Amino acid sequence: MTDRIVKQVVLRAPVERVWRAISDHEEFGAWFRVLLDQPFAVGAESTGRMTYPGYEHVPWKARVVAMEPPRRLAFEWPHMDEQQAVREDWPWTLVEFTLEPQGEGTRLTVVESGFDALPAGARDNSFRLNERGWTEQMENISAHVDG
Repeated sequence: MTDRIVKQVVLRAPVERVWRAISDHEEFGAWFRVLLDQPFAVGAESTGRMTYPGYEHVPWKARVVAMEPPRRLAFEWPHMDEQQAVREDWPWTLVEFTLEPQGEGTRLTVVESGFDALPAGARDNSFRLNERGWTEQMENISAHVDG
């Protein structure tokens, strides 16, 4: 499948703790490595800048489309071209975080979809980079809430 990335992790933290880690803009920024300008709010843009080494020049921009505490957070975001310039004129992909109780912990599922709508020349690279990025982000959030 090339249109969606699906990642899951079972965290050793209750749903409320994981919800705070994904929905509070400062906590989200700590594990995702982004400095956000304001809290997440449905219908609002989220702006900031990446703090991940090598990507500090990349601005963060997303549109929050859903916040359903403590179960689901979703936003849309743009992609970068090969020169690492953010292309807001391309279709944006949808990122959804869903939380489910799993014993004493939480199953976190992250789905990013909409890659098939990206320009053909950018689709494979965006998918590959984001697939690798979500693998790393699952490790980051695990360390953040499990530690």
